Amino acid sequence: MYYTPDMQKSMELVEKTRKERQKQQMPLLDAVGKVGLLESHHPDYIKRIFRKLKVGPSKNTLTPKEFADVLEARSMIDPAKFDVSKIDYDVDVLIVGGGGAGAAAAIVAHDAGADVLLVTKLRVGDANTVMAQGGIQGAAKANDSPAIHYLDVIGGGWYFNDPDLVEALVGDAPDVLAWLEKLGVMFDKDPDGTMLTIHGGGTSRMRMHAARDYTGGEIMKTLKDEVQNRDIPCIEFSPAYELLTDGKKVTGAVLYNMETREYLIARAKTVILATGGAGRLHVDSFPTTNHYGATADGLVLGYRAGVPLVFMDTIQYHPTGAAYPEQLLGQLVTEKVRGLGGQLVNAKGNRFVYELETRDVEAAAIIRECAERKNGVETPSGYSAVWLDTPIIEDIHGPGTIKKRLPAMYRQYQRFGIDMSKTPILIYPTQHYQNGGLKIKVDTETPVKNLYASGEVGGGVHGRNRLMGNSLLDVVVFGKRAGAAAAERAASIRRPGKLTLGHLKKFHKELTAKRVGRNRVAPILLPEYRRPEKAKNKVDILA
Repeated sequence: MYYTPDMQKSMELVEKTRKERQKQQMPLLDAVGKVGLLESHHPDYIKRIFRKLKVGPSKNTLTPKEFADVLEARSMIDPAKFDVSKIDYDVDVLIVGGGGAGAAAAIVAHDAGADVLLVTKLRVGDANTVMAQGGIQGAAKANDSPAIHYLDVIGGGWYFNDPDLVEALVGDAPDVLAWLEKLGVMFDKDPDGTMLTIHGGGTSRMRMHAARDYTGGEIMKTLKDEVQNRDIPCIEFSPAYELLTDGKKVTGAVLYNMETREYLIARAKTVILATGGAGRLHVDSFPTTNHYGATADGLVLGYRAGVPLVFMDTIQYHPTGAAYPEQLLGQLVTEKVRGLGGQLVNAKGNRFVYELETRDVEAAAIIRECAERKNGVETPSGYSAVWLDTPIIEDIHGPGTIKKRLPAMYRQYQRFGIDMSKTPILIYPTQHYQNGGLKIKVDTETPVKNLYASGEVGGGVHGRNRLMGNSLLDVVVFGKRAGAAAAERAASIRRPGKLTLGHLKKFHKELTAKRVGRNRVAPILLPEYRRPEKAKNKVDILA
């Protein structure tokens, strides 16, 4: 891979300072320093990015403009004309989303004896879960406990987290690790069978369990295999385009088959939204680590049905997104690189922040280093970035560590002629995670009866910032809880309610009254990357 002369000069400074930096102890920022850094440089504090919602159960609350655009949009369905009388599927539990949360919910609900149908926008497993790299947290060692894990999660979220949700997250974690291993997940272990663990940013114990640097892929593969082995019905390329209610509770969903281009009606006693996040909305034009289908669909469906939102004014920007080569722009460079000792270094070869601060602090420090201090490295495309000194990992742990512990990352860069065991890589923050979401209880039920939400679409557990490894834990813990709760509720329902779009009529009426959303439709389903002259309208790819 070609590096510009300026890049090469800067790289030489990184190499020159490496031995001295190994001896350097970077101090943690105190609370005042962290708050000041966030308020001055983290995107969550840039007022122009946000606006207040004008309609819905969370009106007058702030959210990024890109989120507001889809939340205050009309449905492609006209509720006054759409026929919901023909029922194509009739099930106990309808699960919308085929990632880790949806698959975990399907397995548990199926075990409980429920008639389950899983529908997903793309294919089962095409989700952010499979893209998670670094690991999954769980207090499973003698020097750790769920109570200590709890304190880390609460502190990382700036004490805004829903304490009941955090208690559920950390309390279930050890059993979740055991459940995943029993299903076949191959975690990294010492020769004697002891689980290998490392630190993540903001953690006080080494509780990060991993499968090399493709932990999410390993978990998703295992869950997907389990769903298929149980013959749980799955319909791919068929997202839910609207929920159905009887005025008091959810009763099913309208599906859209993206291959046949037809609408289908699924009646269900309970519905679980497990649709993931919203990275493909690209808040303030940030690149993203997210998969192609992460377009906030579940937020839109739940909000129209009357579910309030929580913490929708905070987004997680992963500190280390790839900045060069341009083909990798925004892709995740796992926090595990820093957990193994990789150092953040500016253009002058100097460290500027402790590498395992919480992600929000880390991202703000990188932005400050580039924007205010002008110590970034400029890429050929005009982006500013800092170095992630990866060769230092080999110095710390021995030759071959990167190939062994970070094989996916190594291959990702090797494709472009970069050997990250010998050459540092360039990074910059990238949109990664939706800290907030739909309001849920510990069993994942929303304020709308019989409607559940699990995984990234649910909000409250992470507060204003998520710690590494708690997303994979979140999807499995609350996916399992959703499956159990939805199946139990379905067993108590003799007859599902009527199928209506009454809530959508009400929402459209509110949009009209506030004069918003006239020219927008949502959910988006697929992001728009075509040039303007090629994109005649936002929905022609579906029509």
